[in-house]
Amino acid sequence: MSSAISPITLTIAADPQLARLVRMTAANVAALSSMSVDRIEDIRMAAEEAFIYVSSISPAGALTVTFEVDAEHVSLTFATELEDFPELDDGDPAAYADLILSAVCDAYQKTASPAALTLNLKADV
Repeated sequence: MSSAISPITLTIAADPQLARLVRMTAANVAALSSMSVDRIEDIRMAAEEAFIYVSSISPAGALTVTFEVDAEHVSLTFATELEDFPELDDGDPAAYADLILSAVCDAYQKTASPAALTLNLKADV
């Protein structure tokens, strides 16, 4: 793939039971880049953790997941209907997702107005 393809957007209910749909979409998008099988597994895990995290803070709303891909990277943005992310307690399940995303992603950012979570993972081949 020589250039970026148009963004792929998925709008989905903030229901943790739908995490598999997001995980499988992320894996298929990652396959469009030059990621290895191991790196595709990383993006699957990151997508699932991010979806569960964002679903836990915005359980009644819908989420929009935007995937951007080219030969060198995949970017995922999870946009919510909230204005900002709540503070996390150490025992909060979302704090675990925060730890995983920091470890797996090359870049991981939370933004406000509206609250959005952006993950970037670089291809490894």
